[in-house]
Amino acid sequence: MGINMKIERWIRNWLKGRLQRVILKGELSGWREVTSGVPQGSVLGPILFHLFINDLGTKSGSVLMKSADDTKLGGIANLERDQDIIQEDLDDLVNWSNRMKFNSEKSEVMHLGINNKNSSYKLGTHQLEVTEEEKDLGVLVAHRMTMSRQCDMAMKKAKEVLGCIRRGISSRDKEVLVLLYKALVRPHLEYCVQFWSPMFKKDVFKLNRYREGLLE
Repeated sequence: MGINMKIERWIRNWLKGRLQRVILKGELSGWREVTSGVPQGSVLGPILFHLFINDLGTKSGSVLMKSADDTKLGGIANLERDQDIIQEDLDDLVNWSNRMKFNSEKSEVMHLGINNKNSSYKLGTHQLEVTEEEKDLGVLVAHRMTMSRQCDMAMKKAKEVLGCIRRGISSRDKEVLVLLYKALVRPHLEYCVQFWSPMFKKDVFKLNRYREGLLE
């Protein structure tokens, strides 16, 4: 990775010798040595984490998406051999995770497609439970790939914020309300909309109605 010994020693010295303590109801605990992780809020921390997980899934035959606290493995499983490949990739992830354990209790499988055979998979010894919808980076994804639930969730958030504006802002000046609407309400309606763009006319109508600020 191009990290020479001088930089490696600098990183080592930056990570070691750190202490922390906690405070609860005004009482302080003693100092304890921090033996893992990186200082939160640092610029170098996320870079080191990405270097740490760089070789995760290098042998995977499936699609693997890695992020700070979420890893997704996906693949087409039309044949029994395809299902075996996905399970083998899961086993490889478990073998890698000797350095950093996956939370198997929070791991799930989502089956996509009307002809999906709904195969069972394991993460180590844990049988993965099946989920029909999952929130990913703030977007609610359903196993049918319809986005009605995401539309409803976005409109609910927008309605709550708009209600707060109406109750908390005494001014009814149009320019003030429009600025608040654009800054605080529209982001909930348009966040990642390129991905979850609704496919049903009823959802499009509801979103357009809320974008125009027309509530029931």
